[in-house]
Amino acid sequence: MAALLMLASAAQAQSSAEKPAPVKVTIDSGVLVGEVQKGVNVFRGVPYAKPPVGDLRWRAPQQPDKWVGERAASANEPPCPQPVNSDGTVNGGGVAGVQSEDCLYLNVYAPPNATKAPVVLWFYGGGAFLGAGHLGSYNGTSNAQQGVITIAINYRLGSLANFTHPALSKAAGPKDPLGNFALTDAVAALEWIKRNVAAFGGDPSNVTIAGQSAGGVMVMHLLSIPSAKGLYHKAIVQSGALLMPAQTLAEAEQRGADAVASLGLPADITAAQLRAVSAQTFVAGEKTRRGVTSPIDNRFRTTATVDALNAGTEIDVPVMVGSNGGEPGFNNARTVARLAGDSGAGAWLYHFEHVPGFRKGEWKNGAIHSAELMFTFDSIQTSGWAMSSSGKADAADSAVAKLVNSCWIAFYKMSPQAKSFTCANGVQWPAFTEAGDEVMLFNDTPQLGKSKTIPDGPPRPAS
Repeated sequence: MAALLMLASAAQAQSSAEKPAPVKVTIDSGVLVGEVQKGVNVFRGVPYAKPPVGDLRWRAPQQPDKWVGERAASANEPPCPQPVNSDGTVNGGGVAGVQSEDCLYLNVYAPPNATKAPVVLWFYGGGAFLGAGHLGSYNGTSNAQQGVITIAINYRLGSLANFTHPALSKAAGPKDPLGNFALTDAVAALEWIKRNVAAFGGDPSNVTIAGQSAGGVMVMHLLSIPSAKGLYHKAIVQSGALLMPAQTLAEAEQRGADAVASLGLPADITAAQLRAVSAQTFVAGEKTRRGVTSPIDNRFRTTATVDALNAGTEIDVPVMVGSNGGEPGFNNARTVARLAGDSGAGAWLYHFEHVPGFRKGEWKNGAIHSAELMFTFDSIQTSGWAMSSSGKADAADSAVAKLVNSCWIAFYKMSPQAKSFTCANGVQWPAFTEAGDEVMLFNDTPQLGKSKTIPDGPPRPAS
């Protein structure tokens, strides 16, 4: 009996030791209770806007309601509505299971006892219709352990984000945005950071916006969104350097009308009737699931970033931009670096080439789309990329991740006036200039090269 009691006591002590310690913070909405995990303060499922449901669907996000007492912030909230696999496996954006239109939440990874820590706001990829902010690739633990606060958000997807329709335009107020609702979510998150990040030990005057793929495209758009100016101070575009002209409002409304017709809905549908259609109807529709419009509405969005870059009128902040060896897009990244760094703040160009040993048999053309994520976050242990039927990432990959992540950390920490910074291995990374043609090559170790020697990558597969 004594032995059984001792075993029970030991098990109880072990369970108590493994339970994360609570940590509290007071923000403008109320008190949050998060957890200390691996020496990092983690807060999950924090609302940064009211649920965009009912009459708030296809409207700019509103500040969240305040709550009384303490709010648990230890669980991820569901991602925004998107197509998921019926067999329970993850979709192309890494998501499985429950989604909800009530999805405007964020997660915070913060160093304990921080004061004026740099902040990065992360936008996930997924083609603008898949994905979530809580995925393991975006785990901000390593960043926080090195003094950087990481905030990853959910933002609206598909036609619940990128949708314009004559009925909605007619019902909108004179200053209401028309379309581009994922971008309005991004600005709302930046406004939340300005109001609240100091409570987590962050510096609201040192905020980097960063994203990959569709998230990188969002960062590109934010470089010319008037209401975002002053809310961020640096930008990172990972495999998202698209240089495309935007739609006119008339084009967007026509595409929205065509999409509604594809669902069998009447041409004279009202805004109220559109808002009564279930979110899953839009998610399931072949012509609506991906979203259909991203217009210049001359309210929220006044110009395409490619036009602003060519005119020199973009929001002038340091920009890091690049792509992976096994994907197209490097020429666009180089163009963005040239235009963004032509005067004022600098621009930094990279090319990610590292292929983990266990992936060499699969990634015949080099590092594929999204391959850099577990390296830029140093999140191998939580990333889905880390596992495969043929093996998993090893110590050599972990060493590469620490070096790559150190360059991102240095960028987050650097002064916006800087023209170079240094990664952990002592390699100095200068801002790109046409004369110098500098590009950081990430293979087994970061090293500088010449961008003109790098091909654009293999062609995109036919969609």
